[in-house]
Amino acid sequence: MKVLNKQTAPKAVAPERIIQFGEGNFLRAFVDWIVWNMNQKTSFNGSVVVVQPIERGMADWLNGQDCLYHVNLQGRLEGKPVNRLDRIDVISRALNPYSQNAAFMALADQPDIRFVISNTTEAGITFDPNCKFTDAPASSYPGKLTQLLYRRFKTFHGDPKKGLIIMPCELIFLNGHHLKECISQYIELWKADFGSDYAKFKKWFEHYNYVCATLVDRIVPGFPRKDIAKIQKKVDYIDNLVVQAEIFHLWVIERPSNMPIATLRREFPAEKAGLHVLITKSEAPYHERKVTLLNGPHTVLSPVAYLSGINIVRDALHHPVVGKYIRKVQYDELMQTLNLPMAELQQFAADVLERFDNPYVDHAVTSIMLNSFPKYETRDLPGLKVYLERKGELPKGLVLGLAAIITYYKGGVRADGAPIEPNDAQEIMDLLKNLWATGDTRKVAEGVLGATDVIWKESKQNLNEIPGLTDMVTDFLNQIQEKGMLETVKTIV
Repeated sequence: MKVLNKQTAPKAVAPERIIQFGEGNFLRAFVDWIVWNMNQKTSFNGSVVVVQPIERGMADWLNGQDCLYHVNLQGRLEGKPVNRLDRIDVISRALNPYSQNAAFMALADQPDIRFVISNTTEAGITFDPNCKFTDAPASSYPGKLTQLLYRRFKTFHGDPKKGLIIMPCELIFLNGHHLKECISQYIELWKADFGSDYAKFKKWFEHYNYVCATLVDRIVPGFPRKDIAKIQKKVDYIDNLVVQAEIFHLWVIERPSNMPIATLRREFPAEKAGLHVLITKSEAPYHERKVTLLNGPHTVLSPVAYLSGINIVRDALHHPVVGKYIRKVQYDELMQTLNLPMAELQQFAADVLERFDNPYVDHAVTSIMLNSFPKYETRDLPGLKVYLERKGELPKGLVLGLAAIITYYKGGVRADGAPIEPNDAQEIMDLLKNLWATGDTRKVAEGVLGATDVIWKESKQNLNEIPGLTDMVTDFLNQIQEKGMLETVKTIV
């Protein structure tokens, strides 16, 4: 078995066109895999320079393998199981800006650099007023990027053609808007450092740099510890940077207001490569689609499945009763609340169910149950309200899901002796404990639905005011107590 490096494996050489802040599993299995595909299938011909966003990271590990590694994609594609390995060779080098600051800043001087991509965690896109322009480097990601942009502005004398296309992948809604705001704050904070360049630099950033909001979607479990020996034997390389990911991928890129869609598609030809990358006017409806049709069913299927004696998401999908429940919630209820074309929604829903059916991942329903009430509020409650408004009746599947969460938070054990162990904020746990102690399901329903300061903190709405909801939740709670979850599900499917 060979050590993986460019002496033992072929590695393509291409101009460095992308600066990537972040070297973790997600970016390597998602963005770099996409760039690899673009290089294979289009004339993009670009490589990626990785910048380690924090002082301690994986730059040395990457460089130790000449930035070569394998992505192990698993799942179902068009109904068939997929388990394949792709060797990714698009990363040219990895830098640590804390120990290689001169090399990091010199990236701004490279004329071929056109893109900045990042995933520095949700906490990475923040403005820290303690950052100084003279720091080497600034501690925050937006601070580092502002330093790099100013260097580029100076090097190329404000050339409009040398602005950058910036595509953050942090899991924040409208991440690009937040990042652009942070950079603007640093430009103001360091106004004195820029001196007479301030106004020109600010204009150059605002007019000739293009910050996109994006939505990313691919489950990336990471390093395959249990499969690594088998994978290394299969590829015949000692690869310590293998990344395991699901086969499904989606990247929605909202074009910035100062760049036409056609231009962005031409410069970043992922769609042309046949990838599931959508360059669009607005990310918002796709964000809503993902939250509603992926996260929404997850949130309600989990307590329904677990209280029905089912432990794995895939098994819930194939169950003769709970499987019908999942599809009812997905197609008959939540899908009816969205505003995208129905054919597009149906395709996405089918993709979601294929992901639930991943034969290589035993996704425990209990792992989804953490903080179920806040999840229901953001993922399912909006759909419940829209459904009621459009159809004139409550969506029974979503309401049963809420009753299942309330029942799950009662605790205790299942019929088969398996423990029911809810996990949420202590104030929610205490509230449910006290409500269930009354022994009155009506009081339980009213207490949960009216807990605006404990459970429904975002909407601040007393849900008892929603016509018919208190009665339906109470009825489902009674049915679950009397005949069990599975028999209750049968009544609505």
